[in-house]
Amino acid sequence: MKEFVQEVLEKSKAIQKKYSPFITIPEKIDLPKTKGRLTGIAISVKDNICTKDIQTTAGSKILEGYVPPFSATAVINALKEGAFIIGKTAMDEFGFGTFSVNCAYCIPKNPLDISRSCGGSSGGASCLTLAADFPHIALAESTGGSISCPAAFTGTVGLTPTYGRVSRWGLIDYANSLDKIGCIGKTVHDVTLLLSVIAGPDNYDSTVLDIPKEDFTLYLKEKIKGVKIGVPKEYFENVNEKIVKVVWNSIQKLENLGASYKEVSLPHTKYSLSAYYIIAMAESSTNLAKFCGMRYGLHLPLQGNYDEYFSVVRANGFGEEAKRRIILGTFARMAGFRDAYYLKALKVRTKVIEDFKLAFKKFDVLIAPTMPVVAPKFDEIEKLSPIEQYMMDILTVGPNLAGIPHISIPCGSVNGLPVGMHIIGDHLQEGKILQVAYAFEQVNK
Repeated sequence: MKEFVQEVLEKSKAIQKKYSPFITIPEKIDLPKTKGRLTGIAISVKDNICTKDIQTTAGSKILEGYVPPFSATAVINALKEGAFIIGKTAMDEFGFGTFSVNCAYCIPKNPLDISRSCGGSSGGASCLTLAADFPHIALAESTGGSISCPAAFTGTVGLTPTYGRVSRWGLIDYANSLDKIGCIGKTVHDVTLLLSVIAGPDNYDSTVLDIPKEDFTLYLKEKIKGVKIGVPKEYFENVNEKIVKVVWNSIQKLENLGASYKEVSLPHTKYSLSAYYIIAMAESSTNLAKFCGMRYGLHLPLQGNYDEYFSVVRANGFGEEAKRRIILGTFARMAGFRDAYYLKALKVRTKVIEDFKLAFKKFDVLIAPTMPVVAPKFDEIEKLSPIEQYMMDILTVGPNLAGIPHISIPCGSVNGLPVGMHIIGDHLQEGKILQVAYAFEQVNK
């Protein structure tokens, strides 16, 4: 095992030189202390998930040098099953972005074409997953699409579980009511295995669901004959026509396996992006208030009064996008604006959930494109305004707002670049989406 771990470490360093998926690679990797379901599997950890004795920055300069004295519950659960940690993967600062270009340390490059993005905010996780030629599964995190987007852009498999299925203890928060720890892997089996290990109750997290641990790999053996698929028409609007065609072809492959499909409407989809950004920014501006240079991370010489010191630290530590979201979020929850923006957005969120609940009375899963475009080039991203960048999340924010499970799997290509298909399920129906995803994967090899 020692030689194998050392070989993985050397390969990881070589991948870093070529594609920059890591923020931190430890000089020495701790060997697994136990054997279990993840024995022989390297786990990378998104840099907003705490790892004991390994720097954890959430992609921000304001946390440079922060070494947690503990590991997140999800990390502990993986280690108990024999996994070993190979490093912390690059991400947009605090999860603020769709292309991983807002990382303060490095920008991961797509192994399929280094001039293109891996997606965000879990871009480093998907980059490494694609590039690794050793057994590896990534621990990632999604707030509004940060697992599905990079999975789609790199042709990997990204699983985002039901909100509360996996403990958030040890996660550096972006928006508490939206954050979910999930997985990115090469195959449906990989992410299913890791979810089986990390999901379950936790005394440290009061928001985690008190339901027993489950072996989700058992669902992969089930056939999908009789499965009812809903195709939300709103999720095919303003999407690249070639992507639409690839996804429809994939739905027809599922029909050949015995599933049936029918178009459905989710009428509040058009409001979901606005509601998501108001809620997420309001919550993030509150969460980021604790980064003031006093307790952890960036610390400067103590000069001036508290407000002056606080302002200098935050001006130096936060990047442009983080500052933008702090300002917008603070505005949305100010006296006089809270009712007009934040509370209204919460009401829209309820309507979005109701749309999904109504659809799941008729259908087992919903299927749509994951992203409206294939992985863009970095010079194309530079030309996008902040609003245009936010618009890229139009297909992923709905399921994240609702807190329902979803998985992005590769289903074809456009101009040689992968297309992701989103399979969305009702709350706690991970088994159903994994069953459909695995069945499709078997016929799409």
